Amino acid sequence: MTVNIEKIFDLSGRVVIITGAAGLLGSEYAKGFSQAGANVVLADQNIVKCKKLAKILENKFNVSPLTIKTDITNPESIKKMITKVMKKFSKIDVLVNNAIFPETEKNRKISFENFPLAIWKKGIDVNLTGIFLCSQQIGKIMVKQKRGVIINVSSIYGLVGPDQRIYGKTKTIKSAMYAVTKGAVPNLTRYMASYWNRTGIRVNTLSLGGVEEDQDKAFKKNYSYKTTIGRMAKKDEYVGAVLFLSSDASSYMTGSNLVIDGGWTTW
Repeated sequence: MTVNIEKIFDLSGRVVIITGAAGLLGSEYAKGFSQAGANVVLADQNIVKCKKLAKILENKFNVSPLTIKTDITNPESIKKMITKVMKKFSKIDVLVNNAIFPETEKNRKISFENFPLAIWKKGIDVNLTGIFLCSQQIGKIMVKQKRGVIINVSSIYGLVGPDQRIYGKTKTIKSAMYAVTKGAVPNLTRYMASYWNRTGIRVNTLSLGGVEEDQDKAFKKNYSYKTTIGRMAKKDEYVGAVLFLSSDASSYMTGSNLVIDGGWTTW
């Protein structure tokens, strides 16, 4: 039997929910799915940014994204979002659990010994409980459909300890909250994949390396030195992986952790 490459990568007509859609990577995923012909749902607390992104997608890809203000730590907010999606599309094919609790510049200066419990709890609420709540509710829909894909976004710091040395003299500290929540994501993925066995639902983790933004030159140099490719990721370099995990090209893949980190974890 010859594999139809065009068919297994085809995402046209698929309904894709992206949490944290207004963020740096969420917006890139939205562009990728839109270009692939999917119906994109932009779910984020920042509805203003979502609407601006929706305009860009409409103009560039001739699509009609659905923007919904969503608090992924609030079960009622998630249920309302799902109701709106089902009313418009009658199905949900893909959930990308991408939302993340933002670490402010101030929070990045707090030592482990003095890290506030309130921020610790909020980080867990967004980075971990949010994935649980969204997957729990959307999983119910996918079970009825007998089909669905869930992608949980994690990080290299869910696999290895943060190398605090790369932050140099900036006094920046990668928090334990971030590492702990990201470290829990792959095992939550394995749990969901095994729980929903033989239901048609596939669940995978995507563990990412650092993305180049406006970081200081010393940090970029230190970070790049630790990768085998020799640089940080560009913001659009994870789009292909998300599309692959969402498509039938990965039909025999579930409970796995796809690591894309420029070789950070190969040493």
